[in-house]
Amino acid sequence: MATAYERIADDLRQSIRTGQLAPGDRLPSEAKLADQYRRSLPTVREALRVLQAEGLLIKDHGRGNFVRRPRTFVQRTNTRHQWEKDRAREPLTKRASTGATEHDTGLEMPDLVFHAAYREVKATAELAKAFGVDEGTDLVERSYRTRYRVETAPFTLVTSYLVRDLVKENPDLLDETKEPWPGGTQNQLYTVGVELGRIEERVTARPPTSEEAEELELPPGTAVLALRKTSFDINGRAVEISDVLLPGDRTEMIFTTPLERW
Repeated sequence: MATAYERIADDLRQSIRTGQLAPGDRLPSEAKLADQYRRSLPTVREALRVLQAEGLLIKDHGRGNFVRRPRTFVQRTNTRHQWEKDRAREPLTKRASTGATEHDTGLEMPDLVFHAAYREVKATAELAKAFGVDEGTDLVERSYRTRYRVETAPFTLVTSYLVRDLVKENPDLLDETKEPWPGGTQNQLYTVGVELGRIEERVTARPPTSEEAEELELPPGTAVLALRKTSFDINGRAVEISDVLLPGDRTEMIFTTPLERW
């Protein structure tokens, strides 16, 4: 049998799903809800906490509880890598017309706000092992944030690493002002003679740190998907490593595996 707070949560949830409470609407105050349902304030607060954890409500301290606006959904499939490779040698005009984020979200370039930051770092023991280089080797660390123009949270948190000696032949690959780069990383590597042969992706789920939850604007209790992407050239050498953090409430991962016929 449902408890009092569960019945209140069910009623409010139904109002949200049927559109009686629309995205952005403010709910009555907790005191008014307590009067409406003839229940105590702690019972009402527990019902609201449940809906906040489900991502249906967001609490703005000092203003009240609001129906959360749905975030843009991202559908990330492993077929995106071949799509990117096919574009790597296309003319600039075609590469500049769209990118991977548009591919994953269905949005267009004018819909997006993009930010990139580069810095040089030394390879940690973990990254050195992954790249097959000495610990302390110079790397280029690149941080990317892309968001829908009408939203405030980025789709993902991305940190990418390149071995500096591999890309220094093209000074533009050390310059963050050249971003967003038409054709992405695969075209960047193509400019220094590197062709990718395979991409390995490892995905785990974990709770976000407080900083990650704040930047991604995650509802309480939402997990993140932590993706480590390693790109190998046609000779099996690791040439780029990316750590991608994806919000669990608005990301779908799709893996398609072609099977040879008997």
